[in-house]
Amino acid sequence: MAKFISEKIKKKSAARLAAVQATYMIEYGQLSVDEVIKDFVNGNIGRFVIEEDSDGYEVFENMVEIEEMDTNYFAILTRDVHKNKEMLEKSLAHYLKDGWQFDRFDGTLRALLLCASYELVHTTDVDAAVIVKEYVDLAYAFFSKNEPKMVNALLDSIAKQVRV
Repeated sequence: MAKFISEKIKKKSAARLAAVQATYMIEYGQLSVDEVIKDFVNGNIGRFVIEEDSDGYEVFENMVEIEEMDTNYFAILTRDVHKNKEMLEKSLAHYLKDGWQFDRFDGTLRALLLCASYELVHTTDVDAAVIVKEYVDLAYAFFSKNEPKMVNALLDSIAKQVRV
């Protein structure tokens, strides 16, 4: 039973990663939401990530296949984020500190925050702390400066407001 739960969690985590990537692609690409979802589900996009390794002298890049994802969760999350994008952006702007503008953030960071904020509001069967941790971990995968800390603070603030 524990192995089944662990596999289910891994598949949902992979779906979150794919949803962030798909949200980015929908924003900046030429494909429709349905085409992007289909390409991810069929494995045409998003099956591999680049992992860096070093022998101490030089850095090597290896293509690593990612975990199998929960395709249903991925499709629902991606569609719903896209459908509610304008409302999510307005909501996120409300939580930003003075001087910060959501539309000036990096595209990947915006996609990540859109997916995370959607889940915090609409996925009430998953504990808010789990959602925040998942997206902070994704932020660390994409960014190496202060972005993960900002993601953590912002999502924590949102969770405290919407998960009373």
